[in-house]
Amino acid sequence: MNAKQIKRYAVLCVLFFLPVTFLLFLYPAKHNYNTLDILSDNVADLNGFVASNDEDVLLKDHLTVLGFFGNSPLKQLTTASNLKELIYDKFKGFKTFQVVILLPQGTEAEAKTLKAELMKYEELKYWHFVFGSPNAIKAIHNSLNVPDELDAGLATDHVYIVDKEMHVRGRLDDRTDNELAKKIAAYPKVSYDAIKVADLKNKMSEDVRILFTEYRQKRKGNFDSTSRRANDLKGTDE
Repeated sequence: MNAKQIKRYAVLCVLFFLPVTFLLFLYPAKHNYNTLDILSDNVADLNGFVASNDEDVLLKDHLTVLGFFGNSPLKQLTTASNLKELIYDKFKGFKTFQVVILLPQGTEAEAKTLKAELMKYEELKYWHFVFGSPNAIKAIHNSLNVPDELDAGLATDHVYIVDKEMHVRGRLDDRTDNELAKKIAAYPKVSYDAIKVADLKNKMSEDVRILFTEYRQKRKGNFDSTSRRANDLKGTDE
C-alpha cells in the first residue's frame, strides 16, 4: 500500500469516526431544558360551543393555541394571518396540536370568509372556529385566570397556550438578559401578541416547541419536570 492510499484511508476513517465519536459523547448526556411554566389551572372546556364544521372540538387532551376574535372576525385578519404563517404552519400535523378561535354566535358568515382567506393555499385541518354565547366566551376567558382582558367586542390580539391537562402555559420570568443584569423584578409571559411578528416567531414558537419536547420526554418515561408554579415567585426578586 503506497503513501497515497494510506492518506486516503486515513481521511476516510477520520470522516467516518469523528461524527460517530461526537454522537457517543452526546448520547449519555442528559438533555436539559427549561420546561414551560404552568401559569394557571382548571381552564374551562368548550362544552356547549359549536364548531363551524360540526366537529366536537375540545381543549382537553390537545395542545391548543387559543384565540378570541370577537364580533368582527374579519378585523382580525392580520392576527389570523400571522398566527397561521408563524405558528400553525410550523406545527400543523403534530399529534394533538390545534388552533381554536372562539367567536360569538352570529359571526358564522364572517368567520367563513376569514377562513376562506386563510385557506387560499391549503386546508386548515387543525384550525377550528367555534361559536358560543357572549357569556360562554367570557367564562372561558375568565377561566384562563390571566390579567389580559377582552375588549367590548369580545376580541383580543393576544393568544394563549393551553396544554392537554387544561393548564395555561407560559413563562413566569420573561426578563431579557439585559433586564436580568439590571436586576429588574421578574414578570410573567401569559399571552402572545399575534400582531407582533417577533412575539410569535421568537417566543411563542419556541414555547410550543418546548411543550412538545416535554410531552415527548414523558412518552419516553424520562421526563423530570422542573416547572415552577405561579406562587413560587411571589415576593421574590432574582
